[in-house]
Amino acid sequence: MRAQVILVAVAAVGTPATGQQPVTTVQQDFEAATALHDKGDFAGALARWQALQARATKNVRSQALVQVRKSQTLFALDRKDEAVAAARSGLANLPASDASLRGDRFIAYVTLGSVAEQALDYASAAQAYADAERIADTPGERLIALRGLIQADTFIDPATAEQAMTRAEALIAGNALDTQLQAVIKRLKGQLLLNQGAFDASRLASGDAIKLLGGLTARTQINDVPVRSNYAIAALLAGRKDDARRYMAMTGAGRLSKGSFNPGAQMKVPECGGEAGLKPSDMAVVEFTIDDDGAVRSSAPVYAAGGGRVALDFARAARNWSWTAEQVKQMPLFFRNRVRVELRCSTAFERPSIGTYLDGELGNWLADKKVALPPLLSGSDATTLPMLRAQLAAVEAAQGREALALVPILHQLTTNSVVGREEVRMSAQRELAIVIANGAPPAARLAVETTVWQTAGAESWKPEAYARLLIPALTAAPYAGDPVARSALRLLVADAVRKDEARARRLLLAVGSDVGLPDNHPLRVGALVRLASLEQDAGNAAAAAAAFAQSGLSARQCALVDSAPRFLGVSAGAKDFPQEAQQWGFEGFTTTQFDVSADGNVVNERAVIAYPPFVFTDAGTKVMKSGRYEKSYRPDGGLGCGGNVQRVAFRMP
Repeated sequence: MRAQVILVAVAAVGTPATGQQPVTTVQQDFEAATALHDKGDFAGALARWQALQARATKNVRSQALVQVRKSQTLFALDRKDEAVAAARSGLANLPASDASLRGDRFIAYVTLGSVAEQALDYASAAQAYADAERIADTPGERLIALRGLIQADTFIDPATAEQAMTRAEALIAGNALDTQLQAVIKRLKGQLLLNQGAFDASRLASGDAIKLLGGLTARTQINDVPVRSNYAIAALLAGRKDDARRYMAMTGAGRLSKGSFNPGAQMKVPECGGEAGLKPSDMAVVEFTIDDDGAVRSSAPVYAAGGGRVALDFARAARNWSWTAEQVKQMPLFFRNRVRVELRCSTAFERPSIGTYLDGELGNWLADKKVALPPLLSGSDATTLPMLRAQLAAVEAAQGREALALVPILHQLTTNSVVGREEVRMSAQRELAIVIANGAPPAARLAVETTVWQTAGAESWKPEAYARLLIPALTAAPYAGDPVARSALRLLVADAVRKDEARARRLLLAVGSDVGLPDNHPLRVGALVRLASLEQDAGNAAAAAAAFAQSGLSARQCALVDSAPRFLGVSAGAKDFPQEAQQWGFEGFTTTQFDVSADGNVVNERAVIAYPPFVFTDAGTKVMKSGRYEKSYRPDGGLGCGGNVQRVAFRMP
């Protein structure tokens, strides 16, 4: 919903050459640019906004209005960092006392929220949507803001999401609003309850949304898909299997009229451990949209067993997937929108966390400097945030704004999931200045500066953007001369450029061979584990085995044993096709990870990818449980092969 156009009162400016009035007024140009944006000619609209900026240079108010409207257009053109800068500039210069500018302030906040939401920066999104709700003037505007606030806070601050939902439902009850907008709020209520474990209440709320959209009919529109899917997931988790299959069938998932939905050319789940600290028990359902070129255009969390952070981490992983042009041709456009999959992390190459190691170096340095750590706070990030801010204010009052004692508090603020990107960046910059002034060693300093780089812009989450910020530091002081800091940086860059296998391999080999690191140094081990994973993906089994052997770890990944056990087959047939899925004509697949015991049996089987969610998960793992491999002798009697991956496809005749 676009706020009403606010008239721009600027006197016409004479041309330098003739002194005559221009053909159009500034107001007319403003309206023309708005019209171009509204009809989808974003390039044309941007040109108009830029011309208006140049024309109204002496009027701060007009400049601010143009900046706000331009931010919308920049967002539509996928120029998100520029959109944020324009919105912030406009907000800073719109007179707060001018009530006639309320609509433009609302536009700016919604644009900021939309950018952050697409970047999965839910803390910033929640802040922006809360600001938008605060100044919203109509029930429709309030619901637009509340939609974004509920979506974000469901995964970072559920208590605040509940309060926002109460306000949204009160608006719906007291106003005659568009049923589509009402359905969105009911869908979000179902999603919130789903993530709180209230499965039956979630099912009922999703059912209300379905009714608002016309009921469970054979005709499926794009807005029906997520609501029916939410109902199906809630029904499954509540033990209502028949009900769940019926609603899942009416999402269109697993029922392509032509072609099939196949795993992407690059559809890899994240390794357990790492910066996200994912555990094998963590599970999430994420939805994503595949663009015409096969890349994932957007992704969002739907549900997680393990908490909101888990959901967001898996949604971030999905942004790096892609499909080939041939695969895209086989999928109708409808089925490339809001696809949902069930995900778990991979245990094959559980990678050590670089950030955790660097945080340890920072903690060790602070201990050497006799810095007393603040009291340990318990509770959710939302609960502890006010206490952290109170601690910060108390230390500032007692010791000044540049005290070293502020560092551990600022560091906790930068890792709090409820703090938005821009505030995290300011806290990290302040923390960095303090540690530099106090002579922090390179590794301790790097623990802080990585956050400054990560939060540099609205799109710094993109691997290539992050890598561009890291690379100059590889050859600059103080990091280039320190073996620990340069190794950590090389690992961070290697993770960011992983798709460029040759470059990633060079960086990892450099860490593995750095004479400044002890043989068993955690960063060396981390590099060798990553190198083994990279070589395995490239099909270089011998190189993978060699790298993993150097790490000193004892796990026996299938690609790393000298001779992987030979697959003898599975005892699978029509009986293994789930009856409910067969009844509703579902097709799908699971990617199953498992170990092979020394006597050839499959053990520790678990689905890491399942499509559609929860439909073939158990069936896929059951099929692989029946798998048999050749026996393999191991001196320690352990696994013959660990971390194997096999896809099980379920197809109708």
